Amino acid sequence: MNKTGEEGASIIHSMPPELSNKIAAGEVIQRPASVAKELIDNAIDAGADRIKVIVLQAGRTLIQVVDNGCGMSPADARKCFEAHATSKISSIEDLHKIRTMGFRGEAMASIASVSQVEMKTKRVEDDAGTLLEIHGGEEKRFEPTATDNGTSVAVRNLFFNVPARRQFLKTDATELKHIIRTFQNASLANLEIDFELIADGDRIYHLPSQPMEHRVAELFGKQYRASLIPFEEETSYVRIHGVLGDPKLAKKSRGEQFLYVNGRPFQHRYLSYVVLSLFDAWTKQNEYPFYAIFFEIDPARVDVNVHPAKTEVKFDDDRSIIQLARSVIKKAVNQYFAVPDIGRSERYSNDFDLSFDQITPGEKSDTFGGQSPSKDIEYEKEPVHFQSRINNRGRMPDGHESADALYGEASGQIEGEQAPAQDAESRKEQARQESNKTFWQLHNRYILTQTRTGVCMIDQHAAHKRIIYEKALSATEESLPGTQQLLFAQTVELSATEFALLQELLPIIQRMGFSIQLLSGNTAIINGVPADIDIGDERAVLKDMLNQYRDLNNKLRLDARDKVAIAFASRTAIPRGKKLTPPEMEMLIDQLFACSEPYQDPLKRPTLIYMSLDELNNRFR
Repeated sequence: MNKTGEEGASIIHSMPPELSNKIAAGEVIQRPASVAKELIDNAIDAGADRIKVIVLQAGRTLIQVVDNGCGMSPADARKCFEAHATSKISSIEDLHKIRTMGFRGEAMASIASVSQVEMKTKRVEDDAGTLLEIHGGEEKRFEPTATDNGTSVAVRNLFFNVPARRQFLKTDATELKHIIRTFQNASLANLEIDFELIADGDRIYHLPSQPMEHRVAELFGKQYRASLIPFEEETSYVRIHGVLGDPKLAKKSRGEQFLYVNGRPFQHRYLSYVVLSLFDAWTKQNEYPFYAIFFEIDPARVDVNVHPAKTEVKFDDDRSIIQLARSVIKKAVNQYFAVPDIGRSERYSNDFDLSFDQITPGEKSDTFGGQSPSKDIEYEKEPVHFQSRINNRGRMPDGHESADALYGEASGQIEGEQAPAQDAESRKEQARQESNKTFWQLHNRYILTQTRTGVCMIDQHAAHKRIIYEKALSATEESLPGTQQLLFAQTVELSATEFALLQELLPIIQRMGFSIQLLSGNTAIINGVPADIDIGDERAVLKDMLNQYRDLNNKLRLDARDKVAIAFASRTAIPRGKKLTPPEMEMLIDQLFACSEPYQDPLKRPTLIYMSLDELNNRFR
């Protein structure tokens, strides 16, 4: 390497502050929700008890946070936008006992470098406030102004000078969903603060200071108020408390699961895996119940700086934290459902006198059925999905098939009913019909039919999904899509994210055959539905569609119409496990082969498998 003054000029130089701030912004400010989080965190740290969040175009045009906190002096107003300037830490020791939020000196400078910022702030003891404007990292105005006590920060035109970053933002519905999630995170952890969220002029939330059950109901729906399971336990090491949702309110997608440590939201894949597994017996596969779990722990025992976006934390003893959380939540769930814990060892007795002296850091335990969470767990792996043993009809806990599964369903007998008595003649007639049957159903999942050169096996769910998908796409192209009007209109209460998504997708959903009217307060009225929906199932179909669309939106690069059609088909297709009659099987197959692409479902999975006679002969040698 050349050195200055020797064989040539130095090739290493210090970056200008505006360039380094833009690079830092790429790590700290990932999307509008990142800005909202930083501003809300600062308002909380400022001691505010009223916080208002205002956004336009999902934060692209404006993100403004107004609080009544302590405010800042003119000098501090300028310093807060300097890189690595903060009021939250002053020494290395402070890093090991952090109780404040935010990025501690990085975020405000990063925000100012990629947006147009206007800040008004005033302390109670000051006669006048301070106005500061910064555009793209350059100060434009700095002067006294009349303003209320507290701070108002308006961030306009995010990424206006970094167009490459701006074009990678998602749709307004997706970006607003992330802002709402940020708002929910803050409001659940700070019940004493009055929160308000306004998007494009519409008030989405107004949450006064209130108890937890009222706040959860305001955020996620009135049905939660009487369906929450509270829990609390305190040891010499950690206090754990929070609420769980009744499994009957579980959603088909994630989004209502919250973890906090010392008021800071965080993610922990294995801890989430453990909590969800405790609901296995009461939820179906791919259902996710609500929970909000809070850990209060000595800040020296948890590292909140292990992730650039501060979304993950590291406890000094993950194993004990997870073990205690599992035991406390298991007890709460079992008490709610009045389930006796027969298998509990004497160590965890019914009175649950559990202290940290009983669970010492580093101690191995069989609490997880032989799988103790260790330090080398790969948290980045996606957690497995669970299948309830109770809902696995016909399967015993040890994995072996029961007699009902082997014989009862095979004979077409409905569980809990007795086959009607048949005389000899009727049995003969049934036998003749069976002998003429060209379709057979295997385990109520697959349809088998003989072909001229072999056998064809059709997945009934995947096949019906393909049929409904193509019908839904075709309906969106018709001038008058087919709609069955409801005798009585159905009112459905949606969450804020669901309502925002419905607003965006409403033109497509209506062209598919839905007749929906939007009201204020995240409420919609369903007046009609497509013919493929069973009457009485309208609310569940609409909400499941929106949740499945949200999942598909993160996984597939398709246009909105395709994703809505896939979500609708996935929700309304014949489920695996439903018994079909021979005419129903025949009609399904006829409709499948009338499709433009009969061999794959909308997600490119096979709808049928063909096995030739030659292959069968080879298998039998």
